[in-house]
Amino acid sequence: MIHRRALVGVLLAVTVPSMAAAQGAQTAILYKNPQCQCCDAYAKVLQRNGIAVTVEETPALAALKREHGVPEPLQGCHTLLIDGYVVEAHVPVAAVKRLLAERPAIRGISLPGMPAGSPGMDGEKTAPFTVYEISDGAPKVFARE
Repeated sequence: MIHRRALVGVLLAVTVPSMAAAQGAQTAILYKNPQCQCCDAYAKVLQRNGIAVTVEETPALAALKREHGVPEPLQGCHTLLIDGYVVEAHVPVAAVKRLLAERPAIRGISLPGMPAGSPGMDGEKTAPFTVYEISDGAPKVFARE
């Protein structure tokens, strides 16, 4: 009987923490050029907001963007892959979380142009940010923040 209790205790000790981790932070991979520093700042913003990010430097960023169907006008300095979506450039965290919560039938979202004051970018926000859907056809507005 003691062995059975010990086994149950060990199983609970191993299973419960991994279940909690699975229900916690979202995990993402941020691909960037080795010399880009604003991308690292964006990763830190995501991490502070509960999204676990692994940063991968790659010289093949343009090919990665093409592979994930990001049209040239919506391309930014980095590409984030998260939960089956592509998030391009310095998209506000609220828009990323909305994307993951609503799960629309699109490839992802983008905030083109590296606007000042966006997450990870220096400067002050001077106007609402327009976040676009990445999908087939002409870009559509996903959010204004």
